[in-house]
Amino acid sequence: MGPRLRVSEIFFSLQGETRTVGLPTVFVRLTGCPLRCGYCDTAYAFSGGSWYEIDEVLDQVASYKAHYVTVTGGEPLAQKPCFELLQALCDAGYTVSLETSGALDISQVDPRVVKVVDIKTPGSGEAAKNRFENVSHLLGHDQIKFVICDRADYDWAKTILQQYELTQTCDVLFSPSYQQQAAGELADWIIADRLGVRLQIQLHKYLWGDVPGR
Repeated sequence: MGPRLRVSEIFFSLQGETRTVGLPTVFVRLTGCPLRCGYCDTAYAFSGGSWYEIDEVLDQVASYKAHYVTVTGGEPLAQKPCFELLQALCDAGYTVSLETSGALDISQVDPRVVKVVDIKTPGSGEAAKNRFENVSHLLGHDQIKFVICDRADYDWAKTILQQYELTQTCDVLFSPSYQQQAAGELADWIIADRLGVRLQIQLHKYLWGDVPGR
């Protein structure tokens, strides 16, 4: 028996965020997360799920006949076999992205994977867990995301942006916290400050609301 992962769900939908927004994508949501962000919309993935061997995950992903695969959570890197899963998906020819909190070490992630690192703002309640050492492991195809809850979060994110010269490393996304920070207001701030970031809204929320597995 090979490595196993506890999987909350595997589903097919449109990518709601990042550079591939709108593209049909298979999502592999792993169970468990060491963080408890105040705006978390996947608390159901904190526990439960079913055990899968990596080959079983690959078989189910293949059934959707898609090109893009996103491994998400929870916090997928909390399960060590996630690294092997990511490699196996890349070996199978998929374009693979990883959604991670950035609180755990990303240095061992297969370099073919697009890492989407969510730097936690103060409004999340988990900013103390940011692992800024991860910035040195980002590649040009990776992406950094800030979920902005209010003006204080925005100002804090601007400071981090400048301190670590993030826009010179990879794409940076500013995302308004759903039903907490108005997207239009955040857009105005970005324009006024001429930030080199991309405004991102959660497309799936506008299409289907808070529906799990969409």
